[in-house]
Amino acid sequence: MKIACIAWGSLIWEPGPLKLASGWRPDGPHLPLEFVRDSDDSDELAVVLHPSAPLMPTYWALLDTSSIDAAREMLREREKIRPEYPQWVGTVPDPLERAGDAVSDTVASWLHARELDAAVWTALPAKFAKVSERAPSAHEAIAFLAGLSGEQREKAESYVRKVPPEIRTLYRTLFEEKLGWTPED
Repeated sequence: MKIACIAWGSLIWEPGPLKLASGWRPDGPHLPLEFVRDSDDSDELAVVLHPSAPLMPTYWALLDTSSIDAAREMLREREKIRPEYPQWVGTVPDPLERAGDAVSDTVASWLHARELDAAVWTALPAKFAKVSERAPSAHEAIAFLAGLSGEQREKAESYVRKVPPEIRTLYRTLFEEKLGWTPED
């Protein structure tokens, strides 16, 4: 079984416990992404799936496992997702049977076109001001990042700059204009 991991953020440059069987490839499915998650363990706004966001390109790599359960567990561990939130690890085929989910349908079509068997991805919701499923407005996102200082600001800026440059979200454009945080070369 060939299982892909789909990524758009720090998984690409810090895969951690993910056992990759290939390098990252830039032709993943186009998914709705935006910088709308105030990270749990640092002061960055992470890129996550967001239903009202425009479709953006993603990356993918093959995982060194033929078990969908092992793939889900590797990603859950890497993302520090507690076991009581299995829905925060997206999967096709989906053991939670979320039929009709637009992201899952897009990934399923993408898998079929590449003759892959399964995929996993991070499905964390937006979160801002400690409120899950609350996305910051563009103004709030800029104010939040502009208000950081020292090491916190450096980490947040580093994250934004490392996200692949082809992920051109509205918020990223604003971060470039207002904060000067352009993608790394």
